[in-house]
Amino acid sequence: MSRAARLAVAAICAAAVALVIGMVAGGAATPRIIPGLPDEGTFTRWMLPLSKLAMDGAGLVTVGLLVMSAAFLPSDKGLLGKPAQEYVKAASWSACVWAVAGASTLVFSLSETLGMPVGDVLGGNELTSYASQVPQGIAFTLVVLFAVAIALFARGAITVGSAAGLLLFAMATLLPPALTGHSSSSPNHGLATTSVAFHVLFLALWVGGLGVLCLHAYRDGARLDVAAARFSRMALWCFIGVGLSGLASVFARLASVEELFTTSYGLLLVAKTVAFAALGVIGWRHRGRTVPSLAAGKSGAFLRLALGEVLLMAATVGLAVALARTAPPVIKGPIDRAYELLGYLVPPPVSLENLLTLWWFDLFFAVLAAVLAGLYAAGVVRLARRGDKWSVGRTASWFIGVLILVLVTQSGIAKYSPVLFSVHMAQHMVLNMLVPILLVLGAPVTLALRALKPAVRRGDRGPREWVTVILHSRYVKFVAHPAIATAIFVVSTYALYFTSLFASAMQEHIGHIAMTVHFLVSGCLFFWVIIGVDPGPHRLPHVGRLLLLFVTMPFHAFFGIALMSMGSVLAPEWYGQLGRTWGASLVADQQTGGAIAWGFGEIPTLIVLIALAIQWWRADDRVARRADRRAEARAAKVGGTGDVEMDAYNEYLAKLHKRDTAQ
Repeated sequence: MSRAARLAVAAICAAAVALVIGMVAGGAATPRIIPGLPDEGTFTRWMLPLSKLAMDGAGLVTVGLLVMSAAFLPSDKGLLGKPAQEYVKAASWSACVWAVAGASTLVFSLSETLGMPVGDVLGGNELTSYASQVPQGIAFTLVVLFAVAIALFARGAITVGSAAGLLLFAMATLLPPALTGHSSSSPNHGLATTSVAFHVLFLALWVGGLGVLCLHAYRDGARLDVAAARFSRMALWCFIGVGLSGLASVFARLASVEELFTTSYGLLLVAKTVAFAALGVIGWRHRGRTVPSLAAGKSGAFLRLALGEVLLMAATVGLAVALARTAPPVIKGPIDRAYELLGYLVPPPVSLENLLTLWWFDLFFAVLAAVLAGLYAAGVVRLARRGDKWSVGRTASWFIGVLILVLVTQSGIAKYSPVLFSVHMAQHMVLNMLVPILLVLGAPVTLALRALKPAVRRGDRGPREWVTVILHSRYVKFVAHPAIATAIFVVSTYALYFTSLFASAMQEHIGHIAMTVHFLVSGCLFFWVIIGVDPGPHRLPHVGRLLLLFVTMPFHAFFGIALMSMGSVLAPEWYGQLGRTWGASLVADQQTGGAIAWGFGEIPTLIVLIALAIQWWRADDRVARRADRRAEARAAKVGGTGDVEMDAYNEYLAKLHKRDTAQ
């Protein structure tokens, strides 16, 4: 047996042992059986977590293989090297295992749900209904379908772009089961759901990346120093992300600190935290000692330390599966339907004071704002250290946009938005038509292209090369076309509110996030076409941009008028369950929201007109100055004065004199 195979077996054993210990300690292995009630049996009780462990493990391996090929190993002008292609092919096989384990988990999960032995659920129609109608069954079905798709597409992937696309697809495939577990039943399900999603994604990159890195070291180890250095930089951010998302998850699921030490769920969390801290220490030693030794050609210390880290990570994954099988402590909250839907009681009557003081923490948009502000600040600082200048106006525009983003997603506006359609519409307008203008005027792509350094190895892809590739990709060329960007900006609004999409998005926290992100992205895309400073695949003349703006904005006014004219309520099944007893009726509040949509467009239109006028003037000024420089250069060659008008006049007099002399 090769060293790589021994490593895989040791990791599987460590994960299985940790799973067994965790299930026994948490009580999931010996649940209380009540006579007369359905019981799935011991076989399902053990095979379900083992299948879940196999599914999670195969997913982590698939992500690790793809991140190794797409990011860690050097490429050559967009093409994968031979080792990277081998890892993509291996990802195809691991995705097949992922699909089989997902199907097995689906069957055993149904057995547990129905309280029937697994043999009794295979012959009926229950499996089809469970896989297509129950959220948890749908999640496992998606895993099977997506994993099969990854296995098929990975067979022919030879470019870095295709490997990166498969990596994003694989990370998305990890999310459905995690989002339908304990997090969806937590009182603060918004925080719990988002924290679990971040936790899973960061953990997958960290665990999968290190596992495949060790496999690469046990093989030929080609360019191991480069791969290890890149993994080390990524692992630091993954460690921070896993720690913060885990802390948020604890806040969402435990009512007090005492429950960490008085409940089985809390004790497993403590054990997982200890393992996490140990991994942090090992990672610190990697960055400080073994990565520099790899650069010097010494790989022994790295392999010894990485082997221990992989085994500890595998045990942590086993503990995580056992934790998912252990019921969290029951958080006693008020018996209120609105509390179940929102995670908090219906707030008091809306007022300016309440909008400014009743803040509600949204982890997703807090992280988004922190990333946007942090990356932009890092780019500005790097230019300043290099002695380059960056526009103060662009910097101010960007950070004002981020600040407004924080205000509308974290303040009382976010708390009242699911309760009042009028507040929701105000949030929509700000995120769709004000924040994007400020972000676009910040020119983030131009800043990135100036601040990021080219890849050290010629032909390889670093962050700067990825920005350039994405900017020139077919997808960006398509969506950034003025007609497509305008259609997305306008049509999606009508399609969302005048179909069942709005009601569906309001029912789920993930749907609400997706809806809000769409507002922001579609706005950025449209205003990039109109007043974008960054380079783009399609550049309209200023007259064309002005006409496009005047043609588009009335559609938002028509949308507002349509809302004001409606006599029926949008998403009545959502707003009707909240039981709001104060304020205007649902129809009247919806009409107020329509008035906001109708009147709000004037503010961004004015800002865009001012920005467009300034850009137009500056463009004409640049053209004039270029013409002057060319004229001066031409005059210098022929002995002119350098004054364009004077030289033209002298040339005219010379022609007259030449004609008179000829006569």
